[in-house]
Amino acid sequence: MGSTPVRVALATGVTCCLSLVAVATARGNDDTPRTVEPLAEAVADRAAIANERASRSLDRDAAPARILPSPTAKPTPTPTAVRKAPKKPVKPRRPRPVAGLDQAQMDNAKIIVDVGLEMKMPRRALVVALSTAMQESNLYNLASDVLPESAEYPNQGSGSDHDSVGLFQQRPSSGWGTVAQLMRPSYAARAFYTALNEIPGWQDMSVTAAAQAVQISAYPDAYAQHEDRATTVAAALTA
Repeated sequence: MGSTPVRVALATGVTCCLSLVAVATARGNDDTPRTVEPLAEAVADRAAIANERASRSLDRDAAPARILPSPTAKPTPTPTAVRKAPKKPVKPRRPRPVAGLDQAQMDNAKIIVDVGLEMKMPRRALVVALSTAMQESNLYNLASDVLPESAEYPNQGSGSDHDSVGLFQQRPSSGWGTVAQLMRPSYAARAFYTALNEIPGWQDMSVTAAAQAVQISAYPDAYAQHEDRATTVAAALTA
């Protein structure tokens, strides 16, 4: 029974508060300040702050997209030129020996023939020159025991016929050339062909007569015995 007055008081208070709110709302058209407006503004400010916080939170959560730099194209390396090793000079093929000659003799015979062809000499001149070298040195490049200097140059033996040297046993003392020159087979062959060309009508002479006209040998008939072999060798080297 003692609790009834308290409940009545509380009910009365609540009714009064509701009446005040209603009165404040109803007086919105006069000049009296509104009590609702500060409350609405406060609510709006809190909503804005909440939105701002949410935006900041979203900004932090979503990492900005990273723009990667486009890959730079690497320049294509210029191929380095490969230097080729210089080709070694090809050695001329050595002729196959014929007519009973060895390789050294055949090599010397080739030099005699090559020089004659270079000088536009006819086939007969080649035979005359080969026959002469076969008789004089047996187609070997000989030094002279009388001239020690001749042994200083490439040689294939030596002879003792005065100061005669080389394939054609030409004498420096007779004006054929120096020792160094006559010890070179190509020079000796050229000297022989040059002297042969100076003999009038040598083309009509026998091999022996033509050779003797150049060499002025003490054995003029000795050259004839080599004519057949010389012909075979000339044919093999000009084929």
